[in-house]
Amino acid sequence: MPSRSAERTDAGAWHAAGPEAELWLDYDPAVRELPGIGLGRRTLSGPAGAEVTELHRAGVRCLRLTEPVRLCADAPAASARALMLLREATGQGLAVLWHAVCTDGCVEQRRFHHLYPPEELTGAAAEVAADWRASYFPSKCVYRRGPGFVEVRDRRFGTLELFTVDEPGHLAQLDALDDGVEVGLLPEDVHRDFAEAGLIVEQAGRAWFLPMRVRRWPFPSLTV
Repeated sequence: MPSRSAERTDAGAWHAAGPEAELWLDYDPAVRELPGIGLGRRTLSGPAGAEVTELHRAGVRCLRLTEPVRLCADAPAASARALMLLREATGQGLAVLWHAVCTDGCVEQRRFHHLYPPEELTGAAAEVAADWRASYFPSKCVYRRGPGFVEVRDRRFGTLELFTVDEPGHLAQLDALDDGVEVGLLPEDVHRDFAEAGLIVEQAGRAWFLPMRVRRWPFPSLTV
């Protein structure tokens, strides 16, 4: 279960902590060296979903986070924002070059193993990073909306776990959780249920939703 963070981050500081990314129009390392393929660096300070959607529509297919990203409960706002950007980029099929840092062993819980694997993982055994890369596949932990409900399909821990969210109070928090909600503002029952299911993480005083929104199935749906 995610642990509560003592740090609080006000809205201005939260959005000011948007990550900086280097952008390219192609996945292939050789192609990325060609003129006109690189788009330079940009600070992505808006909501992660909107930022990645704009990048994808502009033709961006690969990005590199310029700063290491901390995975642990004491991660700063900048890392939390970077991880949400990773969630959205993974969901839209972008390749992400990034450096993960873990010093409390949390990466071994596989909480983030549905995200595009890091090129480098500091603070954990080499086999942990190798497992992340070997076990990764698209849509490993996703949600989709239906009329009056949301279904989550989670394979981060090996077997398929299905969650159906249909309580009005829980559904009302999902859009806010996509971009992070102050922990103290999250209704107690919503926090409890999502935390016990491993569907939220808390960093920098905010809780945010781990599953990514599915846009199209990469495999037959029963496989995912």
